[in-house]
Amino acid sequence: MPRMHPDPARLRATATSVDGLIEAVLAGEHGPRPSELHATSVFWIHHGTRLADGDTTYLNQYVLVRLGGSFGGCAFEAGEITPSICRDSSGAPLDVLLREAPRPLRIAALDAYLSEVHPHRTADDAEAVVLPAGTPEVRAQARDAAVAGLLDTVRGGEVGIIGVVNPLVAAVRERGGKPLPCDFNLKSTQWGDPVTDDMHEVLDRAEAAVVTGMTLGNGSFDTILERCRSRGIPLIVYAQSGSAVARAFLGSGVTALSAEPFPFSQFSAGETVLYRYRTAGGA
Repeated sequence: MPRMHPDPARLRATATSVDGLIEAVLAGEHGPRPSELHATSVFWIHHGTRLADGDTTYLNQYVLVRLGGSFGGCAFEAGEITPSICRDSSGAPLDVLLREAPRPLRIAALDAYLSEVHPHRTADDAEAVVLPAGTPEVRAQARDAAVAGLLDTVRGGEVGIIGVVNPLVAAVRERGGKPLPCDFNLKSTQWGDPVTDDMHEVLDRAEAAVVTGMTLGNGSFDTILERCRSRGIPLIVYAQSGSAVARAFLGSGVTALSAEPFPFSQFSAGETVLYRYRTAGGA
């Protein structure tokens, strides 16, 4: 494999959109040209989770790409990708995936590339947070507390949450924020808070936004990024999907990031690590 470029300064956003970032990567602006690389493995995961005392079953699908010593991942909606993509795409040139694959696989390939160029574990500006061993509830609460810890909110401020998980709603509330939950697949939180499917309504009201990396896969990330830029409100991303992709926009709309590379916390009962980033001005 060609030598990856280690300079993190080259990975900070010069593009203003995800597609612009992909074009920059294809042009070799962030390291080796993807045409020189191949996706060793492409794999597909489908799992469900229901936390104790909860009434919500979370159903998640991920497509993942292995490149060298790194993985890239992106969640997708049910039926959007089938397991046959593993047979069809494993071994494919990375530039082909970046240009022609379904969007979630394009994001996973981009995430794998940026993770290999500049791994989270070696990033000087990353704060490693160890999630404790334990039950799914213990680990989810620790993860979402770490995410909420990136949010410097005035008590009583409204916080948009785009991509709802109940422990994160609780963590935002515990920090004094008023959650404004938004999700395509949920109608209410565990405590009965209504969940809207209109992100524009949330982004118009919120004093800060906390969004999932899945917004990269469904194409809404650029809209959220531009809206938060134009309103001058903090944008915190909690990313399993596309954690290295979201990192590229730190300081260019994204103010803080919780990056959780694969294997994700829900796939282990032991200690795992996520990486927190803040811009110079904080979140």
